[in-house]
Amino acid sequence: MVTSQHIITALVSDKPGVLNRIASLFRRRGFNIESIAVGASEIPAVSRVTIVVGGATTLIEQVRKQLDKVIDVIKVSDITGETTIMRELALIKVKSSTSTRSEIMQIVDIFRAKIVDVAIDSVTVEVTGDEAKVTSLYNLLKGFGIKEISRTGVIGMTRGGTIPASAEEENQ
Repeated sequence: MVTSQHIITALVSDKPGVLNRIASLFRRRGFNIESIAVGASEIPAVSRVTIVVGGATTLIEQVRKQLDKVIDVIKVSDITGETTIMRELALIKVKSSTSTRSEIMQIVDIFRAKIVDVAIDSVTVEVTGDEAKVTSLYNLLKGFGIKEISRTGVIGMTRGGTIPASAEEENQ
């Protein structure tokens, strides 16, 4: 059984308990959620959930169909094979001193990231981009010493006029 990473998006009613029901469905099936991000959507009182999970395509498809049946889930799409825009945000607090600060600033500048806080013994960096960019910056900054990191997890949507395959089926 071949496993791969899948990106599933869902439009859900903005009500208490919905996220718990979604996460429990994955837990009951034995899938580890690699990242989950939830935020407001373009529709009032509806949130968009982006879930990154690893597993066999056939099993993920079963879970996707079961998600469609969860109360307060409006629409589910597996956008794994689609042309997508994927982003992640991270805040990285790095140990710094007067002698290392300028080197850290140069690295941050190369990645088009921002320094959002400076303290006597640290700087906090904000980076936005695909998962590889965030991980690359993190790996470079590790040499200075990471005090703390907070990552949002992946969010994504299909590019331009692309409609996810499951949405196309609904429109026919």
